[in-house]
Amino acid sequence: MEDFVLYRPGAKRFRDLNLNFCGYEACDPLHGFGPAVRPNYIIHYILEGRGIYRVGDTTWNLGEGEGFLIEPGTLTFYQADAKEPWTYLWVGFEGDFAKSLVKSLGFDEEHLTFRCSRKAELKALILSMLKNNTWSESNDFLLESQLYQFFSIMLKDAEPEKGRTGNRDNVYIRSAEEYIRNSFSDNVKVADIAAYIGIHRSYLYTLFEQQLGMSPQQYLTRYRLSRAAELLATTEYSVESIAVSCGYPDPQVFTKAFKASYGVTPSKYRKRQDTLLREHLMEGQGRLDEL
Repeated sequence: MEDFVLYRPGAKRFRDLNLNFCGYEACDPLHGFGPAVRPNYIIHYILEGRGIYRVGDTTWNLGEGEGFLIEPGTLTFYQADAKEPWTYLWVGFEGDFAKSLVKSLGFDEEHLTFRCSRKAELKALILSMLKNNTWSESNDFLLESQLYQFFSIMLKDAEPEKGRTGNRDNVYIRSAEEYIRNSFSDNVKVADIAAYIGIHRSYLYTLFEQQLGMSPQQYLTRYRLSRAAELLATTEYSVESIAVSCGYPDPQVFTKAFKASYGVTPSKYRKRQDTLLREHLMEGQGRLDEL
């Protein structure tokens, strides 16, 4: 697997639209990510090969020239094909303008995939962004301008494709997801989620098992821990602060749950992510010049 990633941990300079990270990856067969939730928007664009993208009970089979949007707070899974694993690029972003931007690109809850013919332009732009991997005032503004350029290229001919079809069950699931991402830091119970969307908790359990393959409690736990992992990797907040922010008032309970899910304690996870980032920065520059 060959991958190049640029992270901008803690960078919040631009309120309207802010680049969180971008990357380029040639995946190994069946390399996947998730099921997981992310706190920001992420657009993936496939340069070659094939793979799948799954949201709820809908799976898309995607290939060269196509892409997909990950919405903040939504549980997603994506995986490279076994015989023709994909190579893709991506950008992660947030900001006051982010939601209206994705709408202007034609995305909504029913349309999460797209087609775009400008492969060469998008690849060249992302590789240029990846080379700006040292912090400076100049690079900060350059990366921001390149993020807008990315969307300018997409707006030229990106065409959203038909996504999942709406039904009442999916509406319930999406309402539950919305409630969880807005309330996960509180003492939320499954009964609270069911009451919010107006159905019995046993029916909510059935919907989650059928469409997401897990119980509402498992989803809530996975969301909290995924958000905690993101904060550990991209901020300098204390483990205790992150625990409380993610709905764990007892840091020991948080550490136990995190280790059960990720195999290491929160502190060790943060150190490992810091090490991986340094290695990416040191090793990636030379390989980028060869592309």
